[in-house]
Amino acid sequence: MPLHLTNTLSRAKELFEPLDPGHVRMYVCGPTVYDFAHLGNARPVVVFDILYRLLKHLYPKVTYVRNITDVDDKIMDKARATGEPIADITARTTQAYHEDMAALRALPPDIEPRATTHIAQMQRMTGTLIERGHAYVAGDHVLFNVPSMPDYGKLSRRTRDELVAGARVDVAPYKKDPADFVLWKPSAPDQPGWDSPWGRGRPGWHIECSAMAAAHLGLTFDIHGGGLDLIFPHHENEIAQSRCAHGGAPLARYWVHNGFLTINADKMSKSLGNFFTVRDLLSRAPGEALRLALLSAHYHQPLDFSFDALQKARDTLDDWYGALRRAGDVKVDDGAPVPQAFMEALEDDLNTPRAIAEIHALAGALNKAADAPAQTAAKSSLLKAANLMGLLTQDPEEWFRWAPPGAPSLPDSEIESRIAARNAARKARNFAEADRIRDELQKAGVLLEDKADQTLWRRN
Repeated sequence: MPLHLTNTLSRAKELFEPLDPGHVRMYVCGPTVYDFAHLGNARPVVVFDILYRLLKHLYPKVTYVRNITDVDDKIMDKARATGEPIADITARTTQAYHEDMAALRALPPDIEPRATTHIAQMQRMTGTLIERGHAYVAGDHVLFNVPSMPDYGKLSRRTRDELVAGARVDVAPYKKDPADFVLWKPSAPDQPGWDSPWGRGRPGWHIECSAMAAAHLGLTFDIHGGGLDLIFPHHENEIAQSRCAHGGAPLARYWVHNGFLTINADKMSKSLGNFFTVRDLLSRAPGEALRLALLSAHYHQPLDFSFDALQKARDTLDDWYGALRRAGDVKVDDGAPVPQAFMEALEDDLNTPRAIAEIHALAGALNKAADAPAQTAAKSSLLKAANLMGLLTQDPEEWFRWAPPGAPSLPDSEIESRIAARNAARKARNFAEADRIRDELQKAGVLLEDKADQTLWRRN
C-alpha cells in the first residue's frame, strides 16, 4: 500500500504525496543543547528516524533537517548557575546528544543547522514581516502581530481565549495584543547578542526554526515533525511567521506529531524521582532495547515507559538475535525484498506495533526453517525488515556480550577460558565440576546454552 500519515493539520490519516517524488524534504525540531537528552527527547528522534528510513527506502532522495538550538534562555540560565561558558555548554551537550542518539541507532540528519549560524536569515525574515505589516517594533523588541493573520490557530484549533491563555508569554505593556509573540529581543551586555536594526539582541525561539527550514528546504516542504507539545505555540507560530513572510505559501504540507511519554503512568518529573536521561538508561540496557521500547506504541499514541517494558524489549531482542545466532552459517540474499506484510505495516501511518509483530513472525519462521533455501529466505526477510526499523544491526555475539558501561564483569577471555574448562570436565565425565563452573558463571551474570558442537554464552 502507498504511504499514509496522520496530518495534524487536517486531523486525518492522508495519502502521502510529496511535492517532488524525486526529492522528499522533512524538517524536525531538534534539541536545545544545555543538558543531557531525556527520554521524552528521545521519542521523536526514534519516531522520525523510522520515517526517515522508510522514506529513503521509498524515494530516490530524501533531505532530513533537524536543528540545534544553541542560543536560548535555558542555556544562559545554565551558564549563570554553573559558571561554565555558554560555548562550552553547547559543545559538550551537543556531543553528548549525538552520542546518545547514535546509541539508539538513530541515523544522523542530512543537515543539522545551528541557530547561531543563521542569525542573518532570522533578521531578514523579521525585517520582511515588519515591512508587510505582520510585525512591529516596540522598544527594543520586535513582535509578531497575531491579529494580522486571520486564520492564526488553525493547526492547534484553539479559541482566541485559549490562544492567549496557552501562549506562555508575558502580557507585556509594549504588546499591541496579548497573543503577540517575540521575534527579536534585547540582550544584556553579559548575554549572547548580535547587532540588528532593532538594537543588539537575539532571536525568539520560534523564528529560529522558520528561518532554518526555509534556508535548507525552501519556502514549502513536505513534512514537519516534532512532539505533540510543540503544536502550540511553537509550530503554530512557525506557520504564522513563514506564511506571512512568504506571501501565504504553506510551510509544510504534512504536520506529523508523536504523542506524550509517561513513566509508570505518571508524567516524567524530577520531583517524582522518575526523570531519566537517555544516558541513565543506556547504563541499564543496550540502546537497541531502549529503541524497541520507544517503538512499542503507535507514534501518535501516548507511550507509558517502565523498566518492565525495557526488560521486555531486551528479552524480545534476545529471542530475535538468538534466531540469528542459531542461523549463523546461513547465507543472506542481499537482493531479497522487504517482506510485504511488514512494509504494509510501516506504510500504514508508521504502525510500529504491527511491524514488530511481523518481525516476531519472521524470527519464528527462521527458527522453524528446515532446509538451506528456507533458512536463507527466512534470515534474509528477518534482516531486511528489522534493519529498516534500525534493529538487529549488530552481530549476535556482540549483542549477547553487552555489559553496562563501567560495571564489573568477567572479561570475554576469562569466560571463554572457563567454558573450555567446563567442556573438558564434561568430556572427562566430571559433571560435578562442569556444573560448578556453570553455576559460577551464572552467578557472574553469564548464561550458557549447550549445542551439539559448541557452547554459546550471553550476559544476563
